[in-house]
Amino acid sequence: MAEHVLITGGAGFIGSRLARRLVDGGHAVTVLDALIPQVHGANPAESSPLLKSLDGVASVIHGTVTSVEDLRRALSGATVVVHLAAETGTGQSMYEIDRYVETNVGGTAKLLDLLANEPHSVKRIVVASSRSIYGEGAYETSEGQIVYPPHRSDEAMSQGDFHVRGTQGEQLSLIPTDETAKLHPSSVYGITKQMQESLIMTVGPTLGIEPVALRYQNVYGPGQSLKNPYTGILSIFSTLIRQGKPINIFEDGLESRDFVYIDDVVEATYLGVTHADAAGGVFNVGSGVATTVSEVVGSLFKAFGTEVPTHISGNYRLGDIRHNVADTTRLREVLGFTPETPFADGVQNFVEWVLTEPVEGDTYQRSLDEMASRNLLK
Repeated sequence: MAEHVLITGGAGFIGSRLARRLVDGGHAVTVLDALIPQVHGANPAESSPLLKSLDGVASVIHGTVTSVEDLRRALSGATVVVHLAAETGTGQSMYEIDRYVETNVGGTAKLLDLLANEPHSVKRIVVASSRSIYGEGAYETSEGQIVYPPHRSDEAMSQGDFHVRGTQGEQLSLIPTDETAKLHPSSVYGITKQMQESLIMTVGPTLGIEPVALRYQNVYGPGQSLKNPYTGILSIFSTLIRQGKPINIFEDGLESRDFVYIDDVVEATYLGVTHADAAGGVFNVGSGVATTVSEVVGSLFKAFGTEVPTHISGNYRLGDIRHNVADTTRLREVLGFTPETPFADGVQNFVEWVLTEPVEGDTYQRSLDEMASRNLLK
């Protein structure tokens, strides 16, 4: 059955590709996007390839989820909402607290408030949740007990101990985190994503709307913002490599993330919209593989065919987690989908795209200076 899908934040990295996938699948798409300069540049109509990619694909409304009027206009005729709109960036969220809460939590509340109090045709909401809601995620003790350890302390990290430890200081072993894990985010961003998910999953059924939560891991690939210093280390490191500048690797370089390629994320989200069995479900969307920051740097050097100096500095950011790897069993068993792009292939595709883009200015250092001035970067 053809749907009319509203994608909030739909002119972004994930949303613009999802819009094309939905149209290819026979669905109509409306996009609501604030087109913020941090992602789209000062003049989006001229400077945003993501926005241009929606020409002839989707009806685009320049507006924000913090405006009831913009939401009301965007919801007209929609049968499914994919709620991607959010301020992103763990570090930035720790000092732009009001903006993150207003957009991520307030925008979600306004969306649900409209659906609760005004006529509409929405029957499903797919919310982009995040691995950040797990905090440090799942670990195993030497006795085989699964535990969810507390956040790492400033005191321990200041002494060069970056490991995740149990409540008694004992060593633990990383295991994949599944959807039943304890939710205890370590950043304002993570808190807002948990609240977004909880609002959708709780309120949706009371309105007769099927909720679906997709807990994205670290999404990467061609098209991600090279302007925004909060979008991830692949973009940041790629810009430094192209500028011939050294790379400062935080902690000991062994911290890891679950990097999942954009095409896999789009396909999983498409299933969240269209698959009957997705209704009411919460799904990790990741590769199921942990890749260290040092491995990321090595992969980028190989793909670019060049290297720059690197320095493992021991710097760290408050609010960052140590490791992250998703258990994707539920995604496979319920929706029949397994992300399939190996990291090496995805990085190669990413770098080939980066080389077609202009070299961006160094906004990354400014973001670090902002954090350091607030004692959040050590």
